Formats: sequence, structure tokens, C-alpha cells
Amino acid sequence: MSAESTGAAPRAQQLGLIACEACGLILQAADDECPGYCPRCDEPLRRRKRDSLRRSWAFLIAAAMLYIPANLLPIMRTQQLLERYDSTILSGVALLWHNGAYDLAIIVFVASIMVPVLKILSLAILLITTQRGSQQHARERTRLYRIVDYIGHWSMLDVFVVVLLVTLVHFGALAQVQPLPGVIAFGAVVVLTMMASMSFDPRLIWDASAARSDPEPQSCATRP
Repeated sequence: MSAESTGAAPRAQQLGLIACEACGLILQAADDECPGYCPRCDEPLRRRKRDSLRRSWAFLIAAAMLYIPANLLPIMRTQQLLERYDSTILSGVALLWHNGAYDLAIIVFVASIMVPVLKILSLAILLITTQRGSQQHARERTRLYRIVDYIGHWSMLDVFVVVLLVTLVHFGALAQVQPLPGVIAFGAVVVLTMMASMSFDPRLIWDASAARSDPEPQSCATRP
């Protein structure tokens, strides 16, 4: 059914328009099956990201699996004279709260606990609804993706907050602080959620015909 018959605004694909994923230039595609290369930045043009849903699921599942050890494993070891402490993110938040640093405790809890969970849940909702071909609340889901994508630009702030926690908890004049495997797991969660967001193609939300599978790009001749 055409856009004119339904009264809806025509889509870029119906008008033969394509946007460069690198620089954002919108241009008229000469060949719909093999759009070619961007005249501005020389990046290959694609109607949709290749294997978008599969790659996003892979990164998201890996991030969800690593989120558990990221919070259960200690992120640092502090030695003070004859005493030694192993601290997780949650124990660090509890200690900051107990010592009266309520603002820092809230910052660490939101950035290191709540934000990764919300990102994982939001991406899971987007992937499930898109894979099932849901046509409901497309605008809201697009806005949700934009929020997740925007937060992704600040995702490394989570790691910075953990580093801040390392410097604050049990830190004294005669203290020694060592990072532990929990930091690696947490950093991997941050990176994997960023990659899951970058791999997801929000245009699939609006593709009713591609609701249950990614559209496979047509094979094009290699560039000379």
C-alpha cells in the first residue's frame, strides 16, 4: 500500500533517498540495490546495517552475562598496614553511604548499577519488538533508541565512576589499592552495550516487511 493511499508521509526509501551512516549526508541513490559510496566521505552506502539484529543480540547477551560477575567480583583490593579489604561496587556504595558521602554514593549507584541495567533492558525491548515485527509505538521506540544511543556517548563515565570509587574507598596515607577482575568485567559490560547499540539499526523499527528478520543487503561488485 502506497504512502499516498494511507495518507502517511512517504519514506526515504520510497523516494530513493539514502543517508550516509558516517557523515549523515542525504542523497539520491542512483542504484537502489547497490547505492555505491558517499561523495563526501567516501564511505559505502547501505540501506540497512548488515545482520543488525543478530549482532546486537550477540553483544547484548554477552553484556548481560558479564553484568553478574561485574557486580559480584571485587573491583579493588585495599591494603592498609596489616589489613586487607576486597570491595565490590555495591559494598563501595554501602560504605560511602555509611560514611556520610550520600551524593557520591548516589552517583556511583546510578552510574554503575542503574544505567547499565536500564541500557540492557531498553535494548532488549527494542530487539524483541523489532524482531517480532511490532508496529505499535514506533515513535516511542525510536525515541528510546535515541536516548540509549545518546547515553552510549557517555558510557565510559561509568568506568570513571568506578575509578573514582577506587580512589575514595578505604584510601588513606598508608594505603595501597589494586584493581581486581571486577573492573575488567564492568568495563566489558560498558563496551558491549555500546557495541549492541551501535549495531542496532533503528530503521528496522519502521520496516514492517522486515519485522522478523534483517533484510540481507544485495551483493555488489567490489570497488576497483
